[in-house]
Amino acid sequence: MMKQLHKQSSLNHRRDEEIPSSLSSPYSTKAPKHPRSLPRSINYLFKEQRLLFILVGILIGSTFFILQPTLSRLGPSDPNSAATSVSRTFSTAHDLVSKATHAKVGRVPVALGQRRLRIVVTGGAGFVGSHLVDKLIDRGNDVIVIDNFFTGRKDNLVHHFGNPRFELIRHDVVEPILLEVDQIYHLACPASPVHYKYNPVKTIISFSINYTFFLVFAVFIEFWHLVFGLNYENLVFEVLDCDYKTNVMGTLNMLGLAKRIGARFLLTSTSEVYGDPLEHPQKETYWGNVNPIGERSCYDEGKRTAETLAMDYHRGADVEVRIARIFNTYGPRMCLDDGRVVSNFVAQAIRKQPLTVYGDGKQTRSFQYVSDLVNGLMALMDGEHVGPFNLGNPGEFTMLELAEVVKETIDSSATIEFRPNTADDPHKRRPDISKAKELLNWEPKVSLREGLPLMVSDFQNRILNEDEGKGIN
Repeated sequence: MMKQLHKQSSLNHRRDEEIPSSLSSPYSTKAPKHPRSLPRSINYLFKEQRLLFILVGILIGSTFFILQPTLSRLGPSDPNSAATSVSRTFSTAHDLVSKATHAKVGRVPVALGQRRLRIVVTGGAGFVGSHLVDKLIDRGNDVIVIDNFFTGRKDNLVHHFGNPRFELIRHDVVEPILLEVDQIYHLACPASPVHYKYNPVKTIISFSINYTFFLVFAVFIEFWHLVFGLNYENLVFEVLDCDYKTNVMGTLNMLGLAKRIGARFLLTSTSEVYGDPLEHPQKETYWGNVNPIGERSCYDEGKRTAETLAMDYHRGADVEVRIARIFNTYGPRMCLDDGRVVSNFVAQAIRKQPLTVYGDGKQTRSFQYVSDLVNGLMALMDGEHVGPFNLGNPGEFTMLELAEVVKETIDSSATIEFRPNTADDPHKRRPDISKAKELLNWEPKVSLREGLPLMVSDFQNRILNEDEGKGIN
């Protein structure tokens, strides 16, 4: 039995060997293809006359570019010729490209070719802030204004209401706020003597109190750094981010916002950081001569502390910071009775009141028109230099000289009234702007005699409306 099975198996095996492989199974693999004599891409070109069409296209293109110089010499005698029209178009384009190539490259305007930025302006309803908002929106940016209207006015921004690129938030910067922006212009702070003397605690609290807590906290963290080896720089700012900075105010709030979202931060400081200067004119390297316990110190020391905070965040948290030290600025939208000398003189002259000069009137100031300042702030923000930079007009006037200019502009019959000088009033104030000229390519353009009439027109309209509202004829 076993022998028969073995014979049967051997016969079957022989039959399988004799049957061709093509007939052994219906699912057998395909026979291998013969290799092509030409590469696949070349074989593709020769099929369906593709090569002919390619050659015809090359011939047409070559013919056009060979004949183009001849066509460009054709005169206007054949105005209906399509070839003439085409040649003129190419010649014009060639000329424009040549001029653009060989022309001297000038300064490219700021923001040309840039993406649309989202910008927040604290104190944007104020005098300087509202003019800055105008310029930023005209440039094509989206602008968010934060203001608590302590000194700002909605009237300064009413012309932007309804603009989809403008947003106004009533908010006090002493409270935290969360926004997503590219740049922060921090202008929020009472800047006139009337306002910061009226509420000195509000002026200073958003700067110096916060910084005092910051220093105490920093000393505590430094102790832990020494004892336990903790990383001071990272820990102090991260802890402040998580806990402390939810309760701090003013500049520290906005610096914290800039750090969190990676925004560039511009601080508007003041020439008051120089105090009653012993250096004249004042350079940015001068450290100042400030009375830390005087009536003006809430503003002077507040701004000095704000600069310190800005630089601490720049060095310790890599925040992109810009610092501007603003000198006396005037223009439309100033508060009528804010205690600043230009607005005082203009309002008094319009109201037929004596011009009040404090002291002997020989103290000097420099006055820049608001549009010059706005240009300087934007140049600083868009530049690559931290600062600080003096932004002011180096033209120097005594108070008596300013009074005479106001009289010439408004009322030559106006009288001058002398009063006792205020405490800690600086005797001289004039900026050295050589640093801004060199690094920002900025300098003021509007003289006092050119800018003052523009401010006078605005004040006259507002005082007239104010008097009409009171029933004064």
